[in-house]
Amino acid sequence: MLRTLTIRDFVIVDAIELEFANGFSVFTGETGAGKSILIDALQLALGGRGEASMVREGAAKADITADFALTEEASSWLQQHEFASEEGGALLRRVIDNAGRSKAYINGIAATAGQLRELGDMLVDIHGQHAHQSLLKSDAQRALLDNQIAVRDAAAAAEAQEVAMAYRAWRALSRQREEYETNAKNVLLERERLEWQVSELDKLAPKSGEWTEITNEHSRLSHAASLLDGAQEALAAISESDHPILSQLSSLNTKLGKLVDVDAELQAVLDCMEPARIQLQEAVYALNNYIDKVELDPARLREVDARMDALHSAARKYHVTPEELPEEHTALAAKLRQLADATDIDGLKRQEEKAESAYRKVANRLSARRVSTARALSEQVTLAMQELSMGGGRFAVALNPCEPGVHGLEQVEFLVAGHAGVAPRPLAKVASGGELARISLAISVITSNATTTPTLIFDEVDSGIGGGVAEVVGRLLKRLGQQRQVLCVTHLPQVASQANQHFQVAKGTTGEGRTVSRIEVLNNRARVEEVARMLGGIEITETTRKHARELLAS
Repeated sequence: MLRTLTIRDFVIVDAIELEFANGFSVFTGETGAGKSILIDALQLALGGRGEASMVREGAAKADITADFALTEEASSWLQQHEFASEEGGALLRRVIDNAGRSKAYINGIAATAGQLRELGDMLVDIHGQHAHQSLLKSDAQRALLDNQIAVRDAAAAAEAQEVAMAYRAWRALSRQREEYETNAKNVLLERERLEWQVSELDKLAPKSGEWTEITNEHSRLSHAASLLDGAQEALAAISESDHPILSQLSSLNTKLGKLVDVDAELQAVLDCMEPARIQLQEAVYALNNYIDKVELDPARLREVDARMDALHSAARKYHVTPEELPEEHTALAAKLRQLADATDIDGLKRQEEKAESAYRKVANRLSARRVSTARALSEQVTLAMQELSMGGGRFAVALNPCEPGVHGLEQVEFLVAGHAGVAPRPLAKVASGGELARISLAISVITSNATTTPTLIFDEVDSGIGGGVAEVVGRLLKRLGQQRQVLCVTHLPQVASQANQHFQVAKGTTGEGRTVSRIEVLNNRARVEEVARMLGGIEITETTRKHARELLAS
């Protein structure tokens, strides 16, 4: 349940801290006093959209903090997302600065607005003042029914999503099959072209890195004679001529070695020349090995020439470089396999039939749940309508078969009969404003009863209701408050008089001339005055006070 709500610099609220109790609480006040601002502030703390316009004029930022006692589900979520605190509660905080930037916190730890929303859905269920208008829309009717399925059976919560996913998978295969049948001739021509290209490259069989290797080999073979001559000339100069460099260097090193005994400073020169002799000796070994390997092979040179020409011609034909031929070969082969799969009409039909079967399986399961849930919801709302002065009235949830779609095999339609002896007709065509408000309230109360959410908020859902019906509405909300924490923004004295806790919202002016909203918890005497105001308007008489006391006493 919601324990405290602290609001600072939000719209026309400068600073308010409210403590809430169990049971049924109401917020009342003149129109425009800021009753719904409280709901807006709470929604912001629960991850709602924040805007710079929400910051009170002249303030740097708006700051809203809501403190909740935890349910088992919310506690588990906090542990899982590492937001749990030693105190054991859930402190949700939202800060919006006057530039529109937003910050969110859970138990003092930075969070995202999405995380606030996810946690908030476990803690609070808000029924807005325009909820009855959304009931006229087919999508809202279907969503409400499917939500009731999830409430009754948590395991079925994702069933509507499964149906949507299965339908999209089925339709994707259907479109693929239809596209093939429409473009079969073009597809076959493309397949034949790819088969010829892949076959040609299969014969050529280009290998990764082959172009670099073969160009190196070609260079070596085409210059074999000059390479061999150059290597032999170098070998002769170093070690095989009449005065080879290696022999001269060795002789010089020997002489310098003797002179070092006379003058040690020559040792540095000797240290430089000895490595040179060793390197020359290594060069001799390398040249001998190279000369042994270099061959004059005209036949191999012709083979390499032919291979290079074949690779180069193919690269030019496929508009790639010779180095890219292996990748082009792989890509064309993959396209051919894909096209072969796509042109397997029988295989596509089998896949499509399998996908349709999977869709109908989950859709039929959802349909069965909708039937049982629709029956229960119809009975419960019909019963509530009798309490709300719609005696003999009847509510029904019709499931009209339709073509398979993303939402299943039926359209959900809410039907209502305002009194006995009349066949139920679509809600949008039959219900008057007052009837629609009562039916919407009945549905809100019933669906709230079915959830485990600990705090329920009703924001002027009783608009369009008055007289004895309003008193029944108050009793319904009070009865609901025996199981949950119920907060209600209302303008009806019959509803306000039923509350366990009564907040009055009033608009005033500060010494600086600023308009601000104030909230206070009313004691018994103040409640009489407020209910009397709601009954009698601006001028409160003893008669209206008496009536107010009677309402509160009842």
